[in-house]
Order: sequence, then structure tokens, then C-alpha cells
Amino acid sequence: MKKTVIELFAGVGGFRVGLNNIEIIDENGHAIENGDWSFVWANQWEPATKSQEAFECYNTRFNESNNSNVDISQVNKNDIPDHTLLCGGFPCQDYSVARSLSQEKGIEGKKGVLWWQIRDILKAKHSPFVLLENVDRLLKSPSKQRGRDFGIMLKCLNDLGYAVEWRVINAADYGHPQRRRRTYIFAYNKKTNYYKQTKQLTPFQIIFEKGIFAKSFSIVKHENDIKEISLLKYDDLVDFSDNFAASFETSGYMINGKVYTHKAEPILEKPITLANIVIRDGVDKKYYLSDEQIKKFEYLRGSKKIKRIDKNGFEYTYSEGAMSENDSLDLPGRTMLTSEGTINRSTHVILDPKTKKLRLLTPIECERLNQFPDNWTNTGMSDKRRYFMMGNALVCGIIKKLGKIIETIVDGEE
Repeated sequence: MKKTVIELFAGVGGFRVGLNNIEIIDENGHAIENGDWSFVWANQWEPATKSQEAFECYNTRFNESNNSNVDISQVNKNDIPDHTLLCGGFPCQDYSVARSLSQEKGIEGKKGVLWWQIRDILKAKHSPFVLLENVDRLLKSPSKQRGRDFGIMLKCLNDLGYAVEWRVINAADYGHPQRRRRTYIFAYNKKTNYYKQTKQLTPFQIIFEKGIFAKSFSIVKHENDIKEISLLKYDDLVDFSDNFAASFETSGYMINGKVYTHKAEPILEKPITLANIVIRDGVDKKYYLSDEQIKKFEYLRGSKKIKRIDKNGFEYTYSEGAMSENDSLDLPGRTMLTSEGTINRSTHVILDPKTKKLRLLTPIECERLNQFPDNWTNTGMSDKRRYFMMGNALVCGIIKKLGKIIETIVDGEE
């Protein structure tokens, strides 16, 4: 089976960087791909802005005619090329469903929710394999009906003929430079050899020994600590959406509507620290903090208790614990947000190794936190947008590890 891929919600290309082990950019600004994956189609569309900087970056690094900059909801799913692997990172949204008022269209998901676009592509193209990334809170969303949104995803995949494995991974636990927790989902169609092989295994074997995540990211084995959840006792997706709630743990496996889930305890690997990625021979003076900025960060990172009033008029105390004045170079970076580089509590502040003065991370250092090649986002966008792109991106090293296992799986489909 050919190793062909489509990348949805592609951003600046994190899945492609990981799968094809991209480490450098050539003199023309194009990525040098070292893997066997052929990307036959990619889609990136940002509805909130007129400028399409993420797509422009992707298209610069991968200058190909099959890069799509169209709202995915407007794409005819049957026109998407056939592929072996569908991959993409998409936002955690409200996945609830309801019957249309006219009843003519049957069940409808909320407009603009990107999960339904993935579901429609799988329905049209029957992708053999699927690799998705989402925030870790997906498993507990929404707060008033825990687990419903992830449950809807699993039920949709089950109805479409897929088995599913998932794991919440903190990249720093497995030797990467950022403490970034994300949910990774791997689904495989029942028509694949891989499905026929794995259905012979026990849930314990899948979760702890022979599943894709077990092989890539080892966890401590707990013999009698797997919880079962059924997706089958509901009339349809509307009934499921209205009534399903469950406590999904950080690892799991779903087959034929039966879910097996376990709270994973990682077997830790030595991480890459900030000291390993920071620039040591000096950076532009614009990244250093002024005295005024230092005072603002001291307040933002300090302990505080603030009286607030909620929307119902009740007064409460908002509390924040103290953070150190600067981020330790002896630790991996904290989770990078889209507000990185602004005067914000979540922004990294480091003591420059050369000058011993406080400064922000540079865009290149933020790219290194996500394991992109240096200057990946240096395609004409501002520093602010470069920070934003990295706050939205994934840790490419996680995809690289998973990709190696998926390659062997696809090879087994011959």
C-alpha cells in the first residue's frame, strides 16, 4: 500500500514535518523531506482573518499545486484524492447534535464544527488510517456532560467502521522540549490487515504492549486497572448526544462500540531542556525586557488574590500562585500559547545565557520548542504571528515517533 497522506487544518505543516522527518530548509525556502510519505492534498483555511499566513507558510515550504486554501466545508469530499492516512489537528468544540427542524436532513451537528468535516471525509473516502491531535480537555468536554464530545467522536468512528486507540501525551515526558499535553487519536478501518490482526489482541495488550501508543510511548503496566464503557445502548446519535456521559482516562481502545480506558502512567525519558534550545551567541535587543516590562511580569507572575463578581452578581476571590521570575533553563519549556511573546503570565521569560539579562524567547526558539526547523515561519509574517503559529502548532517529534510505527503498519497492508 502506498504511503499517501492528506493533511487537514494543516497550519504551518506540523504533521508533515514530523512524518517526513524534516530538519532543514533548502536555499529556495523549501523543506527537505526525508520520509516516504507522499502528501497528495493539504487544506488550510483561516476564517477569522483576511490574510492566510499559515497557508502561505505551508505553501512556501511545500510549493505544490495540491495545497488547498478553501473553507473545508465548501470542498466536495469526493474530489479529495484517495489516501492511506488522513491526519490533522482540529479544535475542541461543542460536538453536540440535534434533529433538524424540518426533519428532512435528519441529524445535524453544529455549523462550523470541524469534526463533522472529518466525519464526512471518512464517510466519502473510507480512509484506511486516521491520525488526529486535539487538546487534552477533549476527553472531559463539556463540563456539564463529561466525556460527551469525545464519546460522539468515538461513536461516529465506530459507525463508520473504525477501531480507535488514543493517548494523552505530555511531550516532555518522552524526551521532547515542551511540557505540552495533547490527545492523540489513531483510528483504523475494519477492512485493513491491521484491524484484523489487532482484533485478536486483548484490550490489555493493545493499551500496554502492542498498540501504536504502547510501542511509541511506554507506560507502567497495571493489570487490573482498565475500565469498560459501552457506546451501544442508545437509539441514535441524538439520543447519544443528549444522554451520554463517561469518564475517559488518558489512554484507551475502542472496538465494536466497546471502550476500554486506563489512566496512563508514563515511563519517563530524559527531556530536552530550554538550555538545549536557546540561542547562546546573543539575540536582537528587541527581545530583552525593559524595566517597565520587568515590573509588569513581576506582577503577572506573582501571587495574587483579586475580588471579582460573576455574571450572576456573586462576589468571589480569584487566586493565582506565584511563578518564578524567569523560566528555568534546566527544564523543558512550559506549554506555549498563541499569546507567547506578549506581556502575559503564560509567556516564557528567560535569563539570557550570554548577557544574563531577562528576555523573551525568539520566534526561532519557539520553533525549536515544537521541533520545527529554524526559521520555519520566517516567510514574511510578523514576530507576533510567528509566535501565534507556534502556539497553535504541535510537537513534531511526537508525530515523528508515531509515524515510524504507522509506516510499519502500512507496509503490512501489502
